[in-house]
Amino acid sequence: MKALEFERNEGRYAAAAIASRVLPGSGAKVGPLRLVDIDPPELPGEGWVYVLPRLSGICGSDLSTVEGRSSPYFEPYVSFPFVPGHEVVGELEDGTRVILEPVLGHSARGFEPPFPGAAPGDGDDYRHLVSGSLEPGIQVGFCASTGGGWSTRFAAHESLLRPVPDSMDDEMAVVIEPAAGGVHAALRAGVQPSSTVVVYGAGTMGLVTIAALRHLTSPGTLVAVAKYPRQKELAADFGADLVVEPAEAARAIRRVTGSFLIGDDQLSGGADAVVDAVGNARSIAAAIGLARPRGRVIMLGMPGVVRIDLTALWHRETELVGAYTYGTEVLADGRQAKAFDVAIEVAQQFGLDRIVSAHYPLDRYAEALAHAAEAGRRGGVKVVFDMRDEKRR
Repeated sequence: MKALEFERNEGRYAAAAIASRVLPGSGAKVGPLRLVDIDPPELPGEGWVYVLPRLSGICGSDLSTVEGRSSPYFEPYVSFPFVPGHEVVGELEDGTRVILEPVLGHSARGFEPPFPGAAPGDGDDYRHLVSGSLEPGIQVGFCASTGGGWSTRFAAHESLLRPVPDSMDDEMAVVIEPAAGGVHAALRAGVQPSSTVVVYGAGTMGLVTIAALRHLTSPGTLVAVAKYPRQKELAADFGADLVVEPAEAARAIRRVTGSFLIGDDQLSGGADAVVDAVGNARSIAAAIGLARPRGRVIMLGMPGVVRIDLTALWHRETELVGAYTYGTEVLADGRQAKAFDVAIEVAQQFGLDRIVSAHYPLDRYAEALAHAAEAGRRGGVKVVFDMRDEKRR
Protein backbone atom coordinates (compact mmCIF):
# COMPACT_ATOMS: atom_id res chain seq x y z
CA MET A 1 0.00 0.00 0.00
CA LYS A 2 1.02 3.67 -0.37
CA ALA A 3 1.72 5.61 2.83
CA LEU A 4 3.48 8.65 4.21
CA GLU A 5 5.71 7.22 6.94
CA PHE A 6 7.44 9.19 9.69
CA GLU A 7 10.63 7.58 11.02
CA ARG A 8 12.71 8.34 14.09
CA ASN A 9 15.63 10.22 12.55
CA GLU A 10 17.07 13.01 14.68
CA GLY A 11 19.21 14.45 11.89
CA ARG A 12 16.31 14.81 9.49
CA TYR A 13 14.06 16.09 12.29
CA ALA A 14 16.57 18.86 13.06
CA ALA A 15 16.84 19.67 9.35
CA ALA A 16 13.04 20.00 9.16
CA ALA A 17 13.04 22.36 12.14
CA ILE A 18 15.65 24.60 10.52
CA ALA A 19 13.94 24.58 7.12
CA SER A 20 10.50 25.39 8.53
CA ARG A 21 11.87 28.40 10.41
CA VAL A 22 13.14 29.78 7.11
CA LEU A 23 10.02 28.91 5.09
CA PRO A 24 6.87 27.51 6.78
CA GLY A 25 5.86 24.19 5.27
CA SER A 26 9.28 23.34 3.82
CA GLY A 27 10.20 20.81 6.53
CA ALA A 28 8.48 17.98 4.63
CA LYS A 29 11.12 18.12 1.90
CA VAL A 30 14.06 17.42 4.21
CA GLY A 31 12.50 15.79 7.31
CA PRO A 32 11.79 12.17 8.32
CA LEU A 33 8.51 11.94 6.35
CA ARG A 34 8.71 9.74 3.25
CA LEU A 35 6.25 8.34 0.71
CA VAL A 36 6.72 4.56 0.80
CA ASP A 37 5.20 1.32 -0.44
CA ILE A 38 4.67 -0.91 2.61
CA ASP A 39 2.48 -3.77 3.75
CA PRO A 40 -0.67 -2.83 5.68
CA PRO A 41 -0.38 -3.12 9.46
CA GLU A 42 -1.52 -6.46 10.81
CA LEU A 43 -4.92 -6.37 12.47
CA PRO A 44 -4.14 -6.46 16.22
CA GLY A 45 -7.00 -8.77 17.15
CA GLU A 46 -10.75 -9.21 17.47
CA GLY A 47 -12.82 -6.14 16.68
CA TRP A 48 -10.18 -4.62 14.40
CA VAL A 49 -10.85 -3.84 10.74
CA TYR A 50 -9.14 -2.12 7.83
CA VAL A 51 -10.22 1.38 6.89
CA LEU A 52 -9.55 2.77 3.42
CA PRO A 53 -9.23 6.56 3.74
CA ARG A 54 -11.18 8.75 1.36
CA LEU A 55 -10.10 12.12 2.78
CA SER A 56 -7.58 12.78 5.56
CA GLY A 57 -6.92 16.21 6.99
CA ILE A 58 -3.67 17.97 7.82
CA CYS A 59 -3.93 19.51 11.30
CA GLY A 60 -1.68 21.73 13.41
CA SER A 61 -0.23 18.86 15.42
CA ASP A 62 0.65 17.04 12.19
CA LEU A 63 2.44 20.13 10.90
CA SER A 64 4.31 20.57 14.19
CA THR A 65 5.54 16.99 13.95
CA VAL A 66 6.57 17.14 10.30
CA GLU A 67 8.26 20.52 10.75
CA GLY A 68 10.28 19.55 13.83
CA ARG A 69 8.34 21.71 16.29
CA SER A 70 6.56 19.08 18.40
CA SER A 71 7.18 18.87 22.13
CA PRO A 72 9.41 16.14 23.61
CA TYR A 73 6.56 15.58 26.08
CA PHE A 74 4.95 13.21 23.58
CA GLU A 75 7.98 10.95 23.12
CA PRO A 76 6.66 8.19 25.46
CA TYR A 77 3.20 8.38 23.85
CA VAL A 78 4.35 7.69 20.27
CA SER A 79 5.85 4.63 18.57
CA PHE A 80 7.94 4.63 15.38
CA PRO A 81 7.69 4.42 12.48
CA PHE A 82 4.16 5.80 12.32
CA VAL A 83 1.87 6.98 9.54
CA PRO A 84 0.29 10.35 10.45
CA GLY A 85 -3.33 11.23 9.84
CA HIS A 86 -6.16 11.21 12.40
CA GLU A 87 -8.80 13.41 10.75
CA VAL A 88 -10.28 10.74 8.50
CA VAL A 89 -13.38 9.83 6.58
CA GLY A 90 -12.91 6.43 5.00
CA GLU A 91 -14.69 3.28 4.02
CA LEU A 92 -14.68 -0.31 5.15
CA GLU A 93 -13.99 -3.10 2.69
CA ASP A 94 -17.74 -3.51 2.17
CA GLY A 95 -18.04 0.15 1.11
CA THR A 96 -19.56 1.49 4.36
CA ARG A 97 -18.36 5.06 4.97
CA VAL A 98 -17.02 5.77 8.46
CA ILE A 99 -15.58 8.63 10.49
CA LEU A 100 -12.58 7.87 12.67
CA GLU A 101 -12.61 8.81 16.37
CA PRO A 102 -8.84 8.36 16.66
CA VAL A 103 -8.04 8.31 20.40
CA LEU A 104 -6.77 4.82 21.21
CA GLY A 105 -9.01 4.32 24.21
CA HIS A 106 -9.46 1.50 26.66
CA SER A 107 -11.53 -0.81 24.44
CA ALA A 108 -9.07 -0.56 21.54
CA ARG A 109 -6.22 -1.60 23.85
CA GLY A 110 -8.03 -4.47 25.53
CA PHE A 111 -8.98 -2.77 28.82
CA GLU A 112 -12.36 -2.25 30.43
CA PRO A 113 -13.66 1.27 29.72
CA PRO A 114 -13.81 3.63 32.70
CA PHE A 115 -17.62 3.49 32.69
CA PRO A 116 -20.32 1.88 30.52
CA GLY A 117 -20.69 3.64 27.19
CA ALA A 118 -17.48 5.66 27.62
CA ALA A 119 -16.01 7.43 24.60
CA PRO A 120 -12.43 6.50 23.60
CA GLY A 121 -11.14 9.76 25.08
CA ASP A 122 -12.74 9.32 28.50
CA GLY A 123 -10.79 8.41 31.64
CA ASP A 124 -8.52 10.09 34.16
CA ASP A 125 -5.48 7.78 33.91
CA TYR A 126 -3.39 7.58 30.73
CA ARG A 127 -1.55 4.32 31.46
CA HIS A 128 -3.54 2.50 28.76
CA LEU A 129 -2.01 4.76 26.09
CA VAL A 130 1.39 3.13 26.56
CA SER A 131 0.39 -0.44 27.39
CA GLY A 132 -2.03 -3.17 26.46
CA SER A 133 -2.25 -4.89 23.09
CA LEU A 134 -0.70 -2.06 21.00
CA GLU A 135 2.53 -0.15 20.75
CA PRO A 136 2.42 3.24 22.53
CA GLY A 137 0.31 5.84 20.75
CA ILE A 138 -2.11 8.55 21.80
CA GLN A 139 -4.13 8.18 18.61
CA VAL A 140 -4.38 6.40 15.32
CA GLY A 141 -1.86 8.40 13.31
CA PHE A 142 0.79 8.32 16.05
CA CYS A 143 1.00 4.56 16.65
CA ALA A 144 3.15 2.03 14.80
CA SER A 145 0.54 -0.71 15.37
CA THR A 146 -2.30 0.99 13.53
CA GLY A 147 -0.97 3.11 10.70
CA GLY A 148 -2.82 6.33 9.96
CA GLY A 149 -4.93 8.30 7.54
CA TRP A 150 -2.08 9.50 5.31
CA SER A 151 -2.16 6.15 3.55
CA THR A 152 -4.43 3.98 1.47
CA ARG A 153 -5.19 1.61 4.37
CA PHE A 154 -4.90 1.50 8.17
CA ALA A 155 -6.22 -0.53 11.11
CA ALA A 156 -8.92 0.70 13.48
CA HIS A 157 -10.88 -0.85 16.32
CA GLU A 158 -14.65 -0.93 15.90
CA SER A 159 -14.99 1.31 18.99
CA LEU A 160 -13.28 4.10 17.03
CA LEU A 161 -15.57 4.11 13.99
CA ARG A 162 -18.82 5.95 13.38
CA PRO A 163 -21.06 5.58 10.34
CA VAL A 164 -21.35 8.64 8.10
CA PRO A 165 -24.93 9.91 7.71
CA ASP A 166 -26.12 9.38 4.13
CA SER A 167 -26.81 13.11 3.81
CA MET A 168 -23.21 14.06 4.71
CA ASP A 169 -20.55 14.41 2.03
CA ASP A 170 -16.90 13.50 2.55
CA GLU A 171 -15.81 17.12 2.97
CA MET A 172 -18.13 17.58 5.92
CA ALA A 173 -17.32 14.18 7.41
CA VAL A 174 -13.55 14.86 7.45
CA VAL A 175 -14.01 17.90 9.71
CA ILE A 176 -16.09 16.08 12.36
CA GLU A 177 -12.96 15.15 14.33
CA PRO A 178 -11.68 18.75 14.69
CA ALA A 179 -15.27 19.89 15.25
CA ALA A 180 -15.48 17.50 18.21
CA GLY A 181 -12.38 19.23 19.61
CA GLY A 182 -14.19 22.55 19.17
CA VAL A 183 -17.20 21.20 21.06
CA HIS A 184 -14.96 20.11 23.93
CA ALA A 185 -13.21 23.50 24.06
CA ALA A 186 -16.51 25.40 23.95
CA LEU A 187 -17.78 23.45 26.94
CA ARG A 188 -14.47 23.78 28.82
CA ALA A 189 -14.89 27.55 28.54
CA GLY A 190 -17.69 27.49 31.13
CA VAL A 191 -19.62 30.22 29.34
CA GLN A 192 -22.39 31.88 31.33
CA PRO A 193 -25.28 33.74 29.69
CA SER A 194 -24.28 37.25 28.65
CA SER A 195 -20.54 36.48 28.99
CA THR A 196 -17.98 38.07 26.72
CA VAL A 197 -16.08 35.29 24.96
CA VAL A 198 -13.09 35.58 22.64
CA VAL A 199 -11.76 32.99 20.20
CA TYR A 200 -8.20 33.96 19.35
CA GLY A 201 -7.31 32.51 15.97
CA ALA A 202 -9.59 31.52 13.08
CA GLY A 203 -7.92 28.53 11.49
CA THR A 204 -9.74 25.22 11.59
CA MET A 205 -9.85 24.89 15.37
CA GLY A 206 -10.85 28.50 15.96
CA LEU A 207 -13.68 28.34 13.42
CA VAL A 208 -15.16 25.07 14.69
CA THR A 209 -15.01 26.43 18.24
CA ILE A 210 -16.88 29.56 17.21
CA ALA A 211 -19.61 27.39 15.69
CA ALA A 212 -19.71 25.16 18.78
CA LEU A 213 -19.93 28.15 21.13
CA ARG A 214 -22.82 29.56 19.13
CA HIS A 215 -24.58 26.18 19.06
CA LEU A 216 -24.08 25.21 22.71
CA THR A 217 -23.82 28.43 24.75
CA SER A 218 -25.37 31.89 25.01
CA PRO A 219 -22.57 34.46 25.17
CA GLY A 220 -23.48 38.11 25.31
CA THR A 221 -20.75 38.93 22.79
CA LEU A 222 -18.68 36.41 20.86
CA VAL A 223 -15.51 37.95 19.46
CA ALA A 224 -13.28 36.28 16.85
CA VAL A 225 -9.69 37.34 16.28
CA ALA A 226 -8.79 36.56 12.66
CA LYS A 227 -5.98 37.62 10.32
CA TYR A 228 -7.13 36.75 6.82
CA PRO A 229 -10.21 37.63 4.73
CA ARG A 230 -11.59 34.09 4.30
CA GLN A 231 -11.14 33.39 8.01
CA LYS A 232 -12.99 36.60 8.87
CA GLU A 233 -15.83 35.71 6.53
CA LEU A 234 -16.29 32.23 7.98
CA ALA A 235 -15.94 33.44 11.58
CA ALA A 236 -18.88 35.77 11.03
CA ASP A 237 -20.88 33.07 9.24
CA PHE A 238 -20.28 30.63 12.10
CA GLY A 239 -21.60 32.99 14.77
CA ALA A 240 -19.07 35.64 15.82
CA ASP A 241 -20.73 38.95 16.71
CA LEU A 242 -17.51 40.85 16.15
CA VAL A 243 -14.48 39.92 14.04
CA VAL A 244 -11.23 41.83 14.54
CA GLU A 245 -7.58 41.54 13.56
CA PRO A 246 -4.98 40.68 16.22
CA ALA A 247 -3.70 44.26 16.41
CA GLU A 248 -7.23 45.49 17.19
CA ALA A 249 -8.18 42.78 19.70
CA ALA A 250 -7.34 44.63 22.92
CA ARG A 251 -9.08 47.79 21.75
CA ALA A 252 -12.18 45.82 20.77
CA ILE A 253 -12.37 44.00 24.13
CA ARG A 254 -11.82 47.26 25.97
CA ARG A 255 -14.79 48.75 24.10
CA VAL A 256 -17.06 45.71 24.56
CA THR A 257 -16.36 45.31 28.29
CA GLY A 258 -15.95 48.98 29.24
CA SER A 259 -12.44 48.31 30.59
CA PHE A 260 -9.82 50.97 31.27
CA LEU A 261 -6.34 51.01 29.83
CA ILE A 262 -3.54 50.55 32.36
CA GLY A 263 -0.12 51.66 31.15
CA ASP A 264 0.46 51.22 27.44
CA ASP A 265 -1.29 47.94 26.73
CA GLN A 266 -2.95 46.35 29.79
CA LEU A 267 -6.70 46.16 30.32
CA SER A 268 -8.29 46.73 33.72
CA GLY A 269 -10.95 44.13 32.89
CA GLY A 270 -11.50 41.93 29.88
CA ALA A 271 -13.36 38.94 28.51
CA ASP A 272 -14.86 36.28 30.75
CA ALA A 273 -13.33 33.50 28.65
CA VAL A 274 -10.70 33.44 25.92
CA VAL A 275 -10.02 30.39 23.76
CA ASP A 276 -6.49 30.38 22.35
CA ALA A 277 -6.84 28.42 19.12
CA VAL A 278 -3.29 29.14 17.91
CA GLY A 279 -0.93 27.83 20.58
CA ASN A 280 2.24 29.90 20.25
CA ALA A 281 3.89 32.22 22.75
CA ARG A 282 2.35 35.34 21.25
CA SER A 283 -1.21 33.98 21.20
CA ILE A 284 -1.01 32.61 24.76
CA ALA A 285 0.25 35.94 26.08
CA ALA A 286 -2.44 37.78 24.12
CA ALA A 287 -5.17 35.46 25.46
CA ILE A 288 -4.06 36.05 29.05
CA GLY A 289 -4.02 39.78 28.42
CA LEU A 290 -7.55 39.78 26.99
CA ALA A 291 -9.09 37.85 29.91
CA ARG A 292 -10.51 39.73 32.87
CA PRO A 293 -9.11 39.19 36.38
CA ARG A 294 -10.25 35.73 37.53
CA GLY A 295 -11.34 34.94 33.99
CA ARG A 296 -10.54 31.77 32.09
CA VAL A 297 -8.14 31.03 29.24
CA ILE A 298 -8.69 27.78 27.35
CA MET A 299 -5.59 26.47 25.61
CA LEU A 300 -6.89 24.68 22.51
CA GLY A 301 -3.96 25.18 20.15
CA MET A 302 -1.08 22.76 20.90
CA PRO A 303 1.60 25.01 22.42
CA GLY A 304 4.80 22.98 22.30
CA VAL A 305 7.77 24.60 24.02
CA VAL A 306 7.12 28.32 24.51
CA ARG A 307 8.57 31.13 26.60
CA ILE A 308 6.17 33.72 28.01
CA ASP A 309 5.89 36.04 31.00
CA LEU A 310 3.27 34.57 33.37
CA THR A 311 3.18 37.50 35.78
CA ALA A 312 -0.21 38.60 34.45
CA LEU A 313 -1.61 35.08 34.93
CA TRP A 314 -0.48 35.16 38.55
CA HIS A 315 -1.51 38.73 39.31
CA ARG A 316 -4.94 38.51 37.65
CA GLU A 317 -5.58 35.01 39.07
CA THR A 318 -6.47 33.81 35.59
CA GLU A 319 -7.55 30.21 35.23
CA LEU A 320 -5.57 28.41 32.50
CA VAL A 321 -7.37 25.32 31.19
CA GLY A 322 -6.21 22.77 28.64
CA ALA A 323 -8.59 21.42 25.99
CA TYR A 324 -7.26 18.22 24.43
CA THR A 325 -9.48 16.11 22.14
CA TYR A 326 -13.00 15.18 23.35
CA GLY A 327 -15.08 12.52 25.04
CA THR A 328 -18.36 12.35 26.95
CA GLU A 329 -19.32 15.97 27.56
CA VAL A 330 -21.66 17.66 30.02
CA LEU A 331 -23.89 20.14 28.19
CA ALA A 332 -25.12 23.44 29.59
CA ASP A 333 -28.44 21.89 30.65
CA GLY A 334 -26.69 19.09 32.55
CA ARG A 335 -27.25 16.37 29.94
CA GLN A 336 -24.39 14.14 28.83
CA ALA A 337 -23.55 13.70 25.17
CA LYS A 338 -20.66 12.40 23.08
CA ALA A 339 -18.65 15.22 21.56
CA PHE A 340 -18.72 13.47 18.17
CA ASP A 341 -22.53 13.37 18.19
CA VAL A 342 -22.70 17.08 18.97
CA ALA A 343 -20.03 17.80 16.36
CA ILE A 344 -22.19 16.20 13.67
CA GLU A 345 -25.04 18.53 14.69
CA VAL A 346 -22.74 21.55 14.57
CA ALA A 347 -21.26 20.57 11.20
CA GLN A 348 -24.68 20.18 9.61
CA GLN A 349 -26.09 23.37 11.12
CA PHE A 350 -23.20 25.62 10.04
CA GLY A 351 -22.01 23.87 6.89
CA LEU A 352 -18.53 23.12 8.19
CA ASP A 353 -17.57 21.51 4.87
CA ARG A 354 -16.77 25.08 3.77
CA ILE A 355 -13.60 24.82 5.86
CA VAL A 356 -12.07 22.34 3.37
CA SER A 357 -10.11 24.45 0.92
CA ALA A 358 -7.79 22.20 -1.08
CA HIS A 359 -7.31 18.53 -1.98
CA TYR A 360 -4.00 16.81 -2.78
CA PRO A 361 -2.99 13.25 -3.68
CA LEU A 362 -0.46 11.58 -1.41
CA ASP A 363 2.38 11.87 -3.93
CA ARG A 364 2.14 15.67 -3.76
CA TYR A 365 2.60 15.64 0.00
CA ALA A 366 5.36 18.26 0.15
CA GLU A 367 3.17 20.69 -1.78
CA ALA A 368 0.16 19.84 0.40
CA LEU A 369 2.03 20.45 3.65
CA ALA A 370 3.48 23.72 2.36
CA HIS A 371 -0.06 24.80 1.45
CA ALA A 372 -1.39 23.78 4.87
CA ALA A 373 1.30 25.80 6.64
CA GLU A 374 0.27 28.91 4.67
CA ALA A 375 -3.45 28.13 4.27
CA GLY A 376 -4.72 31.36 5.81
CA ARG A 377 -2.39 33.55 3.80
CA ARG A 378 -3.41 31.68 0.64
CA GLY A 379 -7.11 32.22 1.23
CA GLY A 380 -8.01 28.83 2.69
CA VAL A 381 -8.38 26.92 5.94
CA LYS A 382 -8.20 23.11 5.80
CA VAL A 383 -6.04 21.12 3.38
CA VAL A 384 -6.75 17.40 2.95
CA PHE A 385 -5.21 14.39 1.28
CA ASP A 386 -7.63 12.83 -1.21
CA MET A 387 -7.29 9.06 -1.64
CA ARG A 388 -10.54 8.47 -3.51
CA ASP A 389 -8.72 7.70 -6.75
CA GLU A 390 -5.68 5.99 -5.21
CA LYS A 391 -4.96 2.29 -5.71
CA ARG A 392 -5.80 0.70 -2.39
CA ARG A 393 -3.53 -2.33 -2.32
